[in-house]
Amino acid sequence: MDMSQYLEIFIEETREHLQILNQCLLQMEKNPDDTSMLNEVFRVAHTLKGMSGTMGFTRMSRLTHDMEDVLHALRNNEIKVSPQLIDLLFKCLDALEGYNAKVIETSTEGTDDNTELITALAELLKNRDTENVQKQAESKAPAAGTGGVVSSDLVLDQYDVNIINKAADMGNNTLQITVKLNKGCVLKSARAFIVFKTLERHAEIIKSEPKVQDIEDEQFDFEFTVIVLTKSDEDLLKKDLNSIAEVDDVIIKLIKEKNKNSTLPVAEVFTAIEQSQGMDADKKDTAARNEKNETAGKKTKTGKTVRVDIDRLDVLLNLVSELIIQKTRLEGLEGIERTQQHNEAIEYLERITTNLHDAVMKVRMVPVETVFNRFPRMIRDISKELGKEVELIMSGEETELDRTVIDEIGDPLIHLLRNSCDHGIESREERKSLGKPESGRIELKAYQDGNNVVIEVGDDGQGINVEKVKKKAIDRGLISKELAVNLSKKDTIDFLFKPSFSTADHITDLSGRGVGLDVVKTKIETLGGMVEVETELGSGSRFFIRLPLTLAIIQALLVMVGDEKYAIQLSSVHKITNILPSDIKTVQNQEVVMYRNTVIPVVRLDEVLEVPRENAQEQKTLTLVIVKKGERLTGFVVDRIIGQQEIVQKSLGRFFTGIKVITSATILGDGNVALILDVNALAN
Repeated sequence: MDMSQYLEIFIEETREHLQILNQCLLQMEKNPDDTSMLNEVFRVAHTLKGMSGTMGFTRMSRLTHDMEDVLHALRNNEIKVSPQLIDLLFKCLDALEGYNAKVIETSTEGTDDNTELITALAELLKNRDTENVQKQAESKAPAAGTGGVVSSDLVLDQYDVNIINKAADMGNNTLQITVKLNKGCVLKSARAFIVFKTLERHAEIIKSEPKVQDIEDEQFDFEFTVIVLTKSDEDLLKKDLNSIAEVDDVIIKLIKEKNKNSTLPVAEVFTAIEQSQGMDADKKDTAARNEKNETAGKKTKTGKTVRVDIDRLDVLLNLVSELIIQKTRLEGLEGIERTQQHNEAIEYLERITTNLHDAVMKVRMVPVETVFNRFPRMIRDISKELGKEVELIMSGEETELDRTVIDEIGDPLIHLLRNSCDHGIESREERKSLGKPESGRIELKAYQDGNNVVIEVGDDGQGINVEKVKKKAIDRGLISKELAVNLSKKDTIDFLFKPSFSTADHITDLSGRGVGLDVVKTKIETLGGMVEVETELGSGSRFFIRLPLTLAIIQALLVMVGDEKYAIQLSSVHKITNILPSDIKTVQNQEVVMYRNTVIPVVRLDEVLEVPRENAQEQKTLTLVIVKKGERLTGFVVDRIIGQQEIVQKSLGRFFTGIKVITSATILGDGNVALILDVNALAN
C-alpha cells in the first residue's frame, strides 16, 4: 500500500502530538502526582507508536514502544517520577522531533537508532523496585475458580482507582469488558486491534490484561479483558463488538466507584450486568428510551474542522486582493456617467469585498500559542544549564496573528527570552542578597491593540545598566563623550540594537556575542512592526513588540513625489502639515524642523528616492508627512497628498531585495504601480 499520500497528515499530526507531549511533560515535572498528565502522555506515546508503525517508520515506533513500557510502569507505581526520568523523556521527545524533521526533509526517518535512549529506558525498567515487581507478579496470579470467565485476576492500583472515581464524578461508567475470540482465529493480534479500535470510538481504555504489547505480540490465549470509561449504552457496545468477525463472546460488567484506599481485585467490587441475565426486558426498554430522550435534549456541538494547506489560502487571498484592486479601479473610472444605481452597486461591491477579505483573513489567523508553546521547555533547559531558578508566565496565548507573521516571530522571541534568562535574571545567591525571591520570573504575554498585536517579554531581573551602555558606545566610537552626557535613556538603549553591540562581560554559548537584538529589530521591522524597551536598574526590563495583524492588505496614504506615486502605511502617519522652506534648519549636517517644541529630522523623499525633476520650481510651501515609529517622529517632504486608500501589498521579488527603503508594491485603481515606502529605513 502506498503510504506517501498520508505523509503530510502524518507530519502535521505528529507535530501536534509532540507539542502536547512537551506540555504534558512540563506539567508532570511540576506536579508528579497529577495522574491526568501521565494518562495523557501515555495516550500520546501510544498514538505516536501506532501512527509511526503504520507508516513503516520502525525506529520511531521502537522508541515510542519503549517509552510506553516506562510510562506503563509509572502508571502501575512500579517506578516513580524523578528529575532523571523527566530528563530522559524530554530527550526521547527531542529524538522524536528529530525523526519528524527527517521525515519532512527526506520522507524517511533516517538511520539514527537512538540506541543510547533505548538502552537508558531499558535500564530504567531493569532497575525498578524489586518489591513492586514481586507484588505486581503476585497480584496477577490467576484466581482459583474463575474459569477464565470473570477475569478476577485484573487488579486496580491506586492510579486506576483515582481515574474511576474522577470518571464517576463526570458521569462516566467504568466497564470491565472480556472479549473471547474464536479458537480458530489465525491473526489474533489483528482481530484484537479491530476490537480496540471499535472500543476507542465509544470509550477510553485505561487498563488491559494481558498488556497491550503482549496482545500485539499475540502472547494471549484467545481472550483478553479491558477496563474502559464510557457514557455509551452497554447494549450498543456489545452489539458493535459482537459484529466483529471471529469474536465468539463479549462479557460486560459494571465497576462501581471504589474507596480511595482500595486495592481489591475487580471481581470483588463490580456489579455484574451479565447481558444474558439482569434487567427485565421492559425495564431495559424504558431505560433505553429515557437515555435516548435525555441525549436528544442535549445538543452537542461537534467541532468541524478541515486541514488546508497555507499555499491554498495564499491563492485565495491573492484572488480577494485582485478583487479589491478591480473594485478600486471601478471607483476611479472617469468619463462615465455616475448614476445613483451605479453608486449603490459600487457601495455594495465594497461591502462584499470587505466582508470577503475579513473572512479570508480570519481563516489565516493563528493563535500565538503555536509559537509560545515551544518556550517553556526552552526556559527550563536554559535555567538548568545556568543553574538558575526561572519561572515562565505566559498569557494571551489565544491572541491571533496572520500565519505569515506567526511563522516569522519565533526567532526574535527566542533571542529576547534567552537574553532575559542569561543576562536579566540574576543567580540565586545574588537574588537572595538583593532581597528578591530565589526564583526569577519571566513574563510572556500577547494582546490585541487596535489593528496591531503587542507581545511583551519582561523579567524581574537586574535591568539594563544605561551608564554601562553609554560607556560601551563611547568605547566603540558610536558617540562622543560630550554628546553622551545629554543622551536620553531611550536613545542610549537604542545602541543595544546596533550590530555586534553587547554589554556582556563574558561570552557564553547562549549569548554575549552581540548577535541578537539587532536581528530582533531587523526581523520585526521587516514585518512592519517595531520594538520598544522599558527598563529599571535592579527591577527588570520589558520589551514590547508591536506587529500588524496582517501583512497582505493595508490602509495607506498615497503621496506624489515628482511624477511618481508612493504609499505610506497609514498606521505610521502621525500628522500631515504644511511648512515654509525657511522652517527647515540644518544641524550637524541633518535637516530638521521644529514641531510642537521638539526638533524632528526631515527627509526629502525626492532626494532619497532619486526622483528626477524637470523644470523644478521653488515652492512657497512644503507638504510634510510626519511619521511615528515608537516615540520617534520624522518628517517626510512630499509634493502632494493624493489620499487614503486600501491597498494590496505585492512582493517585489528576489531581484529587488537590495532596495532598503522600499518594502513592496501595489497596483492602483488606474492600473499604475506605486511603491510602498519602508518608514523605518527612511527614518533611520
